[in-house]
Amino acid sequence: MHATHDPAAAAAATIGFDDFLAVDIRIGTIVEALPFPEARKPAYKLAIDFGPTIGIKRSSAQITEHYTLEELPGRQVAAVVNFPPRQIGPMMSEVLTLGFPDAEGKVVLFSPSVAVPNGGRLF
Repeated sequence: MHATHDPAAAAAATIGFDDFLAVDIRIGTIVEALPFPEARKPAYKLAIDFGPTIGIKRSSAQITEHYTLEELPGRQVAAVVNFPPRQIGPMMSEVLTLGFPDAEGKVVLFSPSVAVPNGGRLF
């Protein structure tokens, strides 16, 4: 599965509601953000707290254009938590942190406008 960063891309094929339910998107709070110099594309290593049921998961995120390491802890983000872990350089990424492309295709994190409990599932 490859995501597109092209805002003009056509809508994806129609899916059934059960297909949507199969993608487990949860809210979590970034508890740690570290540099990731080994990544091929500029990225940060994140630790995200998804609450007591899922716990803290790691993610690699290409968000260096809009965010500094110092401003990320405490920010809530959405992530897919049921993809298999993926090796990215020396780190194992456990969740896919979600964002949208800005006008230049740089990632803007997807966050709720009001704080919500960690672990809440998107519906």
